[in-house]
Amino acid sequence: MVRKLKYHEQKLLKKVDFIKWNADNTLHENKIMRLFHIQKREEYTMYNKLSREIREVARKIANIDPTDTFRTETSSKLLEKLYILGLIPTKWDLGNADKITASSFCRRRLPVLMVKNKMSETVKNATKLVEHGHVRVGAEVVKDPAFLVSRTNEDFVTWVDGSAIRQHVLEYNDLRDDFEL
Repeated sequence: MVRKLKYHEQKLLKKVDFIKWNADNTLHENKIMRLFHIQKREEYTMYNKLSREIREVARKIANIDPTDTFRTETSSKLLEKLYILGLIPTKWDLGNADKITASSFCRRRLPVLMVKNKMSETVKNATKLVEHGHVRVGAEVVKDPAFLVSRTNEDFVTWVDGSAIRQHVLEYNDLRDDFEL
């Protein structure tokens, strides 16, 4: 026999989900989510899981005999892939793969790169611009702020042709073409 919960106890329990309870490292997680303006916790947990798996693979490769050809081939493939994704600065050291964290993935998100390229002042503002469809990567309009931009696509992040933001930027720089009107 359990007593009936009081009104304020019921209200507090509505906000708590005991099935999906995550009690570990929430302060750091919230700090990273706020810093990179991640709206869904699942995205951060996915980045964390991916980084953990990459570190495990790198450690397994490092445990193989250094003279083995399989180790050199797999480590070069892994480092090449991580370098192309922009997760490590150089592709020559396997120790770089051991330093990958969830923040490494967060730094490759489209809004963060927009701030880095001076297309926006804050990550929050850049996220809004992406969600509203003002940004494209290559020929595709991207509306998902969780879009990870590789090193090869980093140079192709631009404004959409019909975007009002693009018009304001061109007008400010005195590059607006009257023929487009």
